[in-house]
Amino acid sequence: MIQHVLAAPLSITALAERMGVTQQASSKAVADLERRGLVRREPGPADARTKLLHLTGHAIAAVEATRALRAELQDELVAEYGAGRVDDAQALLASVIDRFGGGDAIRARRVRPRAELPPA
Repeated sequence: MIQHVLAAPLSITALAERMGVTQQASSKAVADLERRGLVRREPGPADARTKLLHLTGHAIAAVEATRALRAELQDELVAEYGAGRVDDAQALLASVIDRFGGGDAIRARRVRPRAELPPA
């Protein structure tokens, strides 16, 4: 959810559409993120009745820390296995995800939390 708001402030309705969930599910998740100090609601510039979601400094710092850790892990994997093998592994994993229909959801950042997935 954070990645959607990172790109630009969104309404809860727009967030729900992007994530492919109901507005109720989106509202519940936003309330949780608000309690954790990761998002805040502000009036929209065109219509004060519309509240747009904005990331807090805490959320932006978390995103930056995650990006740094991901880059560090990538560097470690390349150092241990070589760039070619790491690239091949990433391509294989992407292919497996596509094979099972998850590629579009990942690319659109609409991966649902495990609790919302239908039973296997």
